[in-house]
Amino acid sequence: MNKIFYRLEMMNGAEGISDIEGKVARVGDERVGKGASFNGAEGISDIEGKATRAGASERGQRMSFKTVVLVGVAALSFIPCLAKAGNPDERLRTIYTEEWKWRLEQFPGLEGVERPVPDRLPKVDPKTQETRLRYWQDVLHKLDDIPRAQLSPEEQINYDVYRPEIENFVADQKFRDYEMPANSDSSFWTDLGETARRPFKTLTDYKNWIAQMRDIPRYFREQIANMQAGLPRGFTPPRLTLQGREKSIAAIAEGKAEDNLLYTPFREPMVGVQQADQDKLKAEAAQVIREIVQPAYAELLKFFRDEYVPHTRTTLAAEELPDGKTYYRQKIREFTTLDLSPDEIHQIGLAEVAKLHQQMVDAMHESGFKGEFPAFLQFLREDPQFYAKTPQDLLNRAAWIAKTFDSKSSQYFGYLPRMRFAIKPVPADLAPFYTSGRGGAGIYLLNTYDLPHRPFYNLPALTLHESAPGHAFQIPIALEHKNQPEFRRFDYISAYGEGWALYCEKLGQEMGMYETPYERFGMLGYQIWRATRLVVDTGVHSKGWTREQALKYMHDYTALPEHEIETEVDRYIAWPAQALSYYMGELAIVRAREKAEKTLGAKFNIRAFHDAILELGSVPLPVVTARSDRFIADQGKGPYPDME
Repeated sequence: MNKIFYRLEMMNGAEGISDIEGKVARVGDERVGKGASFNGAEGISDIEGKATRAGASERGQRMSFKTVVLVGVAALSFIPCLAKAGNPDERLRTIYTEEWKWRLEQFPGLEGVERPVPDRLPKVDPKTQETRLRYWQDVLHKLDDIPRAQLSPEEQINYDVYRPEIENFVADQKFRDYEMPANSDSSFWTDLGETARRPFKTLTDYKNWIAQMRDIPRYFREQIANMQAGLPRGFTPPRLTLQGREKSIAAIAEGKAEDNLLYTPFREPMVGVQQADQDKLKAEAAQVIREIVQPAYAELLKFFRDEYVPHTRTTLAAEELPDGKTYYRQKIREFTTLDLSPDEIHQIGLAEVAKLHQQMVDAMHESGFKGEFPAFLQFLREDPQFYAKTPQDLLNRAAWIAKTFDSKSSQYFGYLPRMRFAIKPVPADLAPFYTSGRGGAGIYLLNTYDLPHRPFYNLPALTLHESAPGHAFQIPIALEHKNQPEFRRFDYISAYGEGWALYCEKLGQEMGMYETPYERFGMLGYQIWRATRLVVDTGVHSKGWTREQALKYMHDYTALPEHEIETEVDRYIAWPAQALSYYMGELAIVRAREKAEKTLGAKFNIRAFHDAILELGSVPLPVVTARSDRFIADQGKGPYPDME
């Protein structure tokens, strides 16, 4: 993922999950979403959701769309004045097409690896942020004049994806989310490393990357100014979640230029570049890193270590932020796409954890273990048979699991994506604080740091989630649908994307991917891990839980290693509501499938159902539910009958 990374679960839905509404989206290095209507902060109303967070993204292609206006009221001229008369479909298409062009200019890189590396970074200064707020508010006013009921069925779907996306952009700008551009999981400076690791294919990519590195000092100054603005109002991540995160800055600020992470494209084979040009580009890149990039990182490191972290807030809850209750409720809508209260989600989590815990006890008995559940967890955490001896052992096992799925894929899916994916270790600068794995278009990153806490029994579920048929399968399918508007092709809605990937973990049992009771236990452990998030996230951000309470709850109910529990809890604390999207998204997909199976009976075709859900691309959960209902009404006919 440019970070198109982020993940999911499946099972029987809890009461209150039918009629799921809302939406989430994640693109680049951040995940953001869509939501439902509510009265928001500072006049925010009817907030329904959100697409790809524009904030710190640095991926994609600089559009040829010419403009000298990036800031100022003149930017509003990008959307032409539309007459209220005329074809509603054409009016809507004009709105989202023009806004997308403008968005690409504002945030170079949104189109990911399909386009050249951008030659610059986005502007993030307050004046630009105010312009964006006014621009998106103007878009909403134009959408108000579109009669949804008069749109064609396909444009109704586009409307239902697009409007919540824009409403969430407006909400983010009003809350000034850009003043907190870093958390324990991701940050604007680590985003640059994602670009350095992406495939470079042409001479333009290499030249543009050098140009982008030259833009780092300006970009960092603007980000630092935003972080400084957040400090006096207490709009920061909790201090305890930032401990040690300066190491990822120091790794770039120090050392030999040729060994620098940002020099990565020039250490690898330079595809499509003549040898004479290679030598020149390598020399220029090293010079830019030494003379421009490293001093900028050194300045950021000093600010982060000496000024920022010591003055960040000591509270944990999102509700302790300015207008915190409204902020957290909006984040729930943004990431889960549901109009549910924190308490409702908390209760769903408690019920799901209890159900899954019993299934885990059953799997323990199936393994032949004679002791009690806590002793079984201790056995799993300590017995060396469950752990790799070298990083390559772990990578090799993941590759075997991925190829095992390949042999089964045509039984469960009609349409298969063209894009392949690589399996690589999480880079050393990120690994100590990174999650166990992350997947996206063309890549499955596996964390090989601290091998005694990377059990084999979790690996099948993790691999199905992050690679195929999860993220590295679903995202390429969305990108291949050229008939859809670009804002949908490049969207990542967390409730959908993570919900689908979590569903794939449970689908693995149906596919015969779990060969031992321990691997089945690992799958259930991953399911309960996502269910505990519903309890822990709402507990911390709405019910006054301490970090110690959150750690103990996950220790008692999951089989996760201690190190991973700590990094996960810190992520939930620092990134309110994002972790809720996984399980709530899976519940929606599971419920849709259960209804289709019950209604269609023998006519139900698993390949057609999966194709119908994946053909949508990343959409709000209500759109998933509506598509499944149409699948039922069409007597189980999928979008690709010849393949299914």
